[in-house]
Amino acid sequence: MGILIALVAWLPLALKRLPLSLPIVCIALGAALFSLPQVTLRPLPILYPDIAERFSEFVVIIALMGAGLKIDRVFAWRRWSITWRLLAITMPLGIVAITLIAAWGMDLPWAVALLLAASLAPTDPVLAADVQVGPPKSGEEDEVRFGLTSEAGLNDGLAFPVVHLAIILITVAGTSDPWFTEWLSYRVLWETAVGIGTGWVIGRLFGWLTFHVPAETKLAKTGDGLIALAATFVSYGVSEIGHAYGFLTVFVTALSFRHAHRDHKFQRDMHDVTEQIERLAMMVLLLLFGGALVSGLLSAVTWVDAVVALIILLIVRPVTGMIGLIGYRADLGEKITLAFFGIRGVGSIYYLAYGLNHVDVAGADRLWGLVGLVITLSILLHGLTVTPVMRTLDRERGRDPDKTSEA
Repeated sequence: MGILIALVAWLPLALKRLPLSLPIVCIALGAALFSLPQVTLRPLPILYPDIAERFSEFVVIIALMGAGLKIDRVFAWRRWSITWRLLAITMPLGIVAITLIAAWGMDLPWAVALLLAASLAPTDPVLAADVQVGPPKSGEEDEVRFGLTSEAGLNDGLAFPVVHLAIILITVAGTSDPWFTEWLSYRVLWETAVGIGTGWVIGRLFGWLTFHVPAETKLAKTGDGLIALAATFVSYGVSEIGHAYGFLTVFVTALSFRHAHRDHKFQRDMHDVTEQIERLAMMVLLLLFGGALVSGLLSAVTWVDAVVALIILLIVRPVTGMIGLIGYRADLGEKITLAFFGIRGVGSIYYLAYGLNHVDVAGADRLWGLVGLVITLSILLHGLTVTPVMRTLDRERGRDPDKTSEA
């Protein structure tokens, strides 16, 4: 743990200018650690389904709070138009495409293919730190970074109705049980609306307690950024009690909390604490993921599955991303970057674990193998290209990437 914490503090700085990412190093360390003969634990998610679901859930909600706190752009429908394009066009097209590919190419039942697609469609807020906006008021917010950050913040929650749809279809298969009305009214309308509303209210409440109560008692006087962690747990807990989508609630809470006093220096304190906790939890999870890779996570993967994984990363996301950006006023290089960096990661682990923990599916090891392969390829592909691509984009905008990273 001591070595791990030291790496958390030091590696981001050491890797800043290298075509290498922190997740790649974490997975390599995990693979090396669990390859030692003295280590007999096999951290496969299929063996520890509840831990896989809960731990990935924890990492995602921490990342969502951090993502929301560092977005400088004020929420407005027109100013967030790039986000709506990625959410309303790119993600649904991606779900449809992956469902068709999984059903026809892998010969999966349609409902199982839909569960797989819902797990793989959202981009990840955890592993995408290198393509996201910088800390609050750092000036590192361009269209590409903003689009990828806001998309990752919202699409994790918006994929949940599709996950529930897949679970319902698997459950009612071969029966005549009515399901559509309940799914639409409860799983789509209620859980989405209550999740957003709860996040707005709790964010406003924490914003008032932190910045606007009398000076002697306001939370910002503590100087303790752990308040952001409190807001994360409270918003997620209340949302779960109210049977709403907690991922949406946490991200909206962060946006509302940030809006309470956008320029206060305490925003940076909260972001920094959240980022440190997120990075540490992410490294632990990726060490376990690296251990899972050498423990047989990919043993059920066939060559067809490998081709499907490559199609998802190299064709489905880039093509659907470019379709979603048709008519959007941006340079071609920016559009290609937005379409390409649809990073898959911890959110996919959570959704698949959640689905498999709520319904029995034959061939779960194959699903885990495909998701594990997609995540591994995404971490390698995007991790090796993100630094040179983002530095090139910065130079094209007339910004010194070395100066930006040191600020």
